[in-house]
Amino acid sequence: MTLAPETPTTGHDVDVRFSPDGTPLAIRHDGRIWMVDPDVHTAHWFTRDAWWETRTRAAVGTGDLVSIEHWQVQAKLPQANGKLRTFTLRRDPLATAWQIESIS
Repeated sequence: MTLAPETPTTGHDVDVRFSPDGTPLAIRHDGRIWMVDPDVHTAHWFTRDAWWETRTRAAVGTGDLVSIEHWQVQAKLPQANGKLRTFTLRRDPLATAWQIESIS
């Protein structure tokens, strides 16, 4: 399934490649690689999980169970006339994969 602005879908796992300083460089989604435009501003922030609603329990010392990491980047397919899309990515606490929150 291909995500497009006309059919926004969330929750799909994606692979994200990062630079040594931790900035996203590329997103692998649906068998294609989207290159993050380094000249366009990226946003990086954290939100908190509503742990009181999920009732997630963990052993002492497990780590941060409430911080959800987000990135918003502009990316395009590596074609001559590829159009930029805005990807909003998220990684939940203890998750090993990034997910697409939205594409516009």
